[in-house]
Amino acid sequence: MSRIGRLPITVPAGVEVSFENQTLTVKGPKGTLSQSVASRAIEIKKEGATIEVIRKNDSKDAKSMHGLYRMLLSNMVQGVVTPFTKTLIIKGVGYKAAVAGSKLTMNIGFSHPVEITAPEGITLACPDATSVTVTGISKEQVGQVAATIRAKKPVEPYHNYGIRYSTETPVKKEGKTAGKK
Repeated sequence: MSRIGRLPITVPAGVEVSFENQTLTVKGPKGTLSQSVASRAIEIKKEGATIEVIRKNDSKDAKSMHGLYRMLLSNMVQGVVTPFTKTLIIKGVGYKAAVAGSKLTMNIGFSHPVEITAPEGITLACPDATSVTVTGISKEQVGQVAATIRAKKPVEPYHNYGIRYSTETPVKKEGKTAGKK
């Protein structure tokens, strides 16, 4: 049995979870999230303030989806209470970012500014000119927007210029050594 899938999920006060027609819906103080459940071998069982994800059989499909849907549900419950956040660091000579409304504008070494518009449900913020914070209730969406921003200018290995996650430690390569004694 899946070690992750068998763990119960505690539902905080003010959060409603419903599972109807293979669609999982979580409503909380920060918003509403829904997820379609592709597998018919997964069942959601609610008892009081706890929820369990149960697989109906031991088929390969059921086993592979058991832990997945348990974590998706757990992230949804967590997200509608406290939003997820990812922070990106911009490093480089003259590199900077600014947010106006839902549009992020970055000067990252190209001949033109790079603009990214945040999808609905995602908030972009720039605490200073060299960092960007992505916040939202959907962990999947926050991660995707952060990855899209990071992909605009990946970290260059010789000077470590580019965009990286705040938790990431880029590896710096050694420069040329030919001719040095």
